[in-house]
Amino acid sequence: MKKSILILFVILAGLGNSTLWAGNPDRQGEAGAYELLINPWAKGMAMNSLNASYVRGVEALRVNVAGIGRIRKSEAMIGHTRWLVPSGVSVNAFGYATRVGENGAFGFELMALDLGEIRVTTTASPEGTGATYKPNFFNLGLGYAHNFGEKVSVGVLVRGVAESISDLSAFGFGIDGGVQYVTGPQNNFKMGIAVRNIGSPMKFSGDGLSTQLTSPEGTSLTYDVRLSRFELPSLLHIGLSYDFIFGENLVLAPVANFTSNSFGRDVIGVGGEFKFREYLGLRASYAYELGDSAGAGDNAFTGLAAGASLNVPLDKKGNNMLSLDYGYRHSNPFQGSHSIGVGLNF
Repeated sequence: MKKSILILFVILAGLGNSTLWAGNPDRQGEAGAYELLINPWAKGMAMNSLNASYVRGVEALRVNVAGIGRIRKSEAMIGHTRWLVPSGVSVNAFGYATRVGENGAFGFELMALDLGEIRVTTTASPEGTGATYKPNFFNLGLGYAHNFGEKVSVGVLVRGVAESISDLSAFGFGIDGGVQYVTGPQNNFKMGIAVRNIGSPMKFSGDGLSTQLTSPEGTSLTYDVRLSRFELPSLLHIGLSYDFIFGENLVLAPVANFTSNSFGRDVIGVGGEFKFREYLGLRASYAYELGDSAGAGDNAFTGLAAGASLNVPLDKKGNNMLSLDYGYRHSNPFQGSHSIGVGLNF
């Protein structure tokens, strides 16, 4: 078993090293579909997505898909995020995960961005024509995880990404993979490795790329603009956490995580989560971009995030729980991002 565990970690780390280990700010802005880096779940936002080592259930579909294998039975969640207030951008998500057989679990996640109405401008009317359009950003992920005993869980996820306006669209596929490993006298020590957004390049196409121009001979011709392909924002998570258990009710779990970004700076982060039984959770984290001297980078997020959760039992035995989550991520000059979530464990 230990040899198999080592092989799994080496495979994922090797994949991350061969395709992702760039951490290169010179490539920043060359990728697209950056909505894949948004965590629409309140707990994940409060932890700056540093929870690859212990995330479980529906939220694992966004960080480390291996974690969906650690749910008790079934879980459904909805999430709403006000992104970079007062930008007017909001993020809506729905997810479901359930156990399949004795050792497996299946889950899916839907996420959509609402960017509001945008004015149509042209070269002839740079201040707007009076018309508006509404972009559509949508992605769907389908994941499966398998537990090898109590110690190891492995998962894979396929995600479809769609972006469009009325006369332009792009579609692509991405694959996530992850491993979680727990050990210790009470499974206190946790480790997770996840690769995300490894997939096909995307390219916009549609009638919006056609334009009428006059040829040198004076005739009117239709020309198509050729656009370059763009890659998905691939990354690698490596995370560690340890549960300090005080009696039967209190757990304090410090977290450390390293993220290697293919098209941006690498990120290191630390945080912690305090849990009172299964009823109350408090969490806070800080993420720092390597190479960002004196905070001079172009990231609006300052690194600070925090949140809380309240779990309400729906029966005397506590088999069914209603969860209420809140997450906040500080930003400058915006007024931060706020995320709320409602979940049902049954």
